Amino acid sequence: MPEYVPSVGMEVHAELATRSKMFCRCAVAFGGEPNTRTCPVCLALPGTLPVPNKAAVEMVVRTALALNCKINYKSGFQRKNYFYPDIPKGYQISQYQHPLGYDGYLDLPSGKRIQIRRVHLEEDTGKLMHLPQGGSGVDYNRAGVPLMEVVTEFPPDITNAEDAKEYLVQLRQILLYLGVCDGKMEEGSLRCEPNISVRPVGSDVYGTKTELKNLNSFRSVQLGVGFEVRRQVAVLEHGDRVIQETRGWNEQREASFSMRVKESENDYRYFSDPDLLPMVLGEGYIEELRKTLPELPLAKTRRYEETLGLSAYDAGVLSDDMEWAGYFDEAVQAGGDPKTICNLLTQDFASLLKEDGITPRQSNISPPNLVELSQLIAKGAISSKMGKGVLKEMFRTGKSAQSVVQEQGLSQITDSSEIEAVVAKVLEQHAEVVAKYRSGQTNVKGFLVGQAMRASAGRANPGMVQEIVTKQLENG
Repeated sequence: MPEYVPSVGMEVHAELATRSKMFCRCAVAFGGEPNTRTCPVCLALPGTLPVPNKAAVEMVVRTALALNCKINYKSGFQRKNYFYPDIPKGYQISQYQHPLGYDGYLDLPSGKRIQIRRVHLEEDTGKLMHLPQGGSGVDYNRAGVPLMEVVTEFPPDITNAEDAKEYLVQLRQILLYLGVCDGKMEEGSLRCEPNISVRPVGSDVYGTKTELKNLNSFRSVQLGVGFEVRRQVAVLEHGDRVIQETRGWNEQREASFSMRVKESENDYRYFSDPDLLPMVLGEGYIEELRKTLPELPLAKTRRYEETLGLSAYDAGVLSDDMEWAGYFDEAVQAGGDPKTICNLLTQDFASLLKEDGITPRQSNISPPNLVELSQLIAKGAISSKMGKGVLKEMFRTGKSAQSVVQEQGLSQITDSSEIEAVVAKVLEQHAEVVAKYRSGQTNVKGFLVGQAMRASAGRANPGMVQEIVTKQLENG
């Protein structure tokens, strides 16, 4: 029985975060009453003419630059002809011959490089729906929304389900950092359609591919690719042939199902749209857009590890969310120790945020205030345990760490003579426990340390208490 090599090409569609549609001024939003965000242009009524959305063009160019693509300085739009009810024109305006970006790549954290074939701009289709009273309907609110497609190169670099999922994770992060897409797969604003095939090990001939749709999570992408690879192998092992088709994904059954026979490029009869002029982009314009690119997620993760000394896990947690990463960076720039700030952010501060269901920027604690708290703990002005209480009060009131410490009298006692007096009184009050210690039961020392901390209302320096208790027990 031969072994097989999977090949996975990825087509990812991202609805762009513009305020209006691609070729008209209708608003872009999710949901709403069907067919309320439409006009003669996006409904393709006779006599209407499209006008391109400049913001959408810029978003695609910025994405192409972030994906290390070359830019087509001369680009344009073509008509992609196919006749589905959700396309009011009978064709989709897309890019075929000269996409805005081409010949790029995306690096995965594992070090694997995924080649990008093209990044192009098109318009979204409407939405077919089953009506409660029976029959079907079409909602054209989504028709004409700016849509960016990112297509990996052929032959594919992705050969397993895990890399397919990781590619999508990394691509989504980049889109979020650029602010070009909200990345909500459950709402359909980010859609992934893997093209999957298998071939015998050692063969240079790629197998027949199937396209998988209806994948609305990273988990679905990984499960869907894995299932389709196994299904195709089983088909070939039974002596049958794989059919080029579009297949849907059933989340409940975790299985794919046949939807329709897949079209070939020739079936779409591409030709230049006569209603839209070619786009000519200047080099200066491209360079200005390049300057707007932020530090991207993988570069940020590596900087956190290599320059700031964070663990791979902590670096990944912080860089996974642009707001968290920005908050952390601001705190470090304000003088915070990277590891200390990371621990505060991802532990106690994160718990408070989760309870209230808010983000760091929505809280009452600014990055400099968090740094102030960390420095009070570091220099021994308050203990770590006190710091937890101070943080809660800062979170509740928005006051600075120093203000909370002063108002509540929480400054840590570091005067050795004051701590010695407290310890001496505790040992006197618990003479029977002291006797047990001196008879060999040294495990009772923890009780005495705890009593000394309680007697100081938790303000005594814990390390000094430990040292002085030991000293007085041994010298008594």
